[in-house]
Amino acid sequence: MRLSPEPGGAQPAPASRPSRPPPAPGGATLVGIGLMVLAVMSFAVTDATAKWLGGHISVFIVVWSRYVVHFLLSLVVFNPWTVPGLLRTRKPGLQILRSALLFATTGLNFLALQFLQLDQTVSIMFSAPFFVALFAGPLLGEWIGARKWAAIIVGFAGILLVAQPGTGIHPAALLSLAAAVTYALYAITTRMLVPYDATPTTLFYSALVGSIVASLPLPFVWVTPTEPMVYAAMLALGAVAGGGHFLLILAHARAPAATLAPFIYVQILAMVGLGWALFGDVPSLWTLAGAAIVVGSGIYLLLQERRALRGALPPEPPT
Repeated sequence: MRLSPEPGGAQPAPASRPSRPPPAPGGATLVGIGLMVLAVMSFAVTDATAKWLGGHISVFIVVWSRYVVHFLLSLVVFNPWTVPGLLRTRKPGLQILRSALLFATTGLNFLALQFLQLDQTVSIMFSAPFFVALFAGPLLGEWIGARKWAAIIVGFAGILLVAQPGTGIHPAALLSLAAAVTYALYAITTRMLVPYDATPTTLFYSALVGSIVASLPLPFVWVTPTEPMVYAAMLALGAVAGGGHFLLILAHARAPAATLAPFIYVQILAMVGLGWALFGDVPSLWTLAGAAIVVGSGIYLLLQERRALRGALPPEPPT
């Protein structure tokens, strides 16, 4: 399961064992890992801020502030004047679809956060890699074999432990699951765009389309906040979210994706800590057990992919 295609759409080498990319220098790799950890902690702070804001203003305004503040701040770095040709895209329809999928993920996640604990939403959201593996076959032609199917099934068992269907958890768990599906499709469309558009163009369209869509319902839902803390949190929401994505880019520029991928699970620890510190939420044993299974299955998928890319494993036949 790879989330980025060959640069420029290049065809893979005919050799039976794919060549390994040159390893990144040790110091750069450590810096990349550090940046990755900071990025996922930023995303945890983003979700915690969104949950807090949802108790004071409409979730529509929360989503709007996340996108608009992010967009305005990103204009300082990425704009048509500093990056000539920024708006030029070879796949406008795919750019809009990708941006819409990211917007749907944000909206569904923020809405679920109003009813679920932080540890519950993040545990369910981490099912996204399983959906990527499922969708990669029909959409990218990357079919998975028996070992990865087994990891996916085990991972879904962990999600069921977190969601506990039929035992009283809020139906908003379905919103988190839907967010995981839209995020998986967003990841796949991101990969599909890599051979055609530059990264700044893709980032710009994500923020632009999200800001436009989020602004549409604003005249009907806007209520002026009365607390200065709410305004500060609205600004922080977009700034931290945008900063997290920027840190993510910097991390991948310094270390291989396969090295960085396992560190995304630091976000679960950060969400558990923030949930306890800010909202007094203590994760249940079911949530912890389910999260452990999801993380273990996800890491297994990552290791299988990493070893396969190095030629340590024979290719699995499609099932």
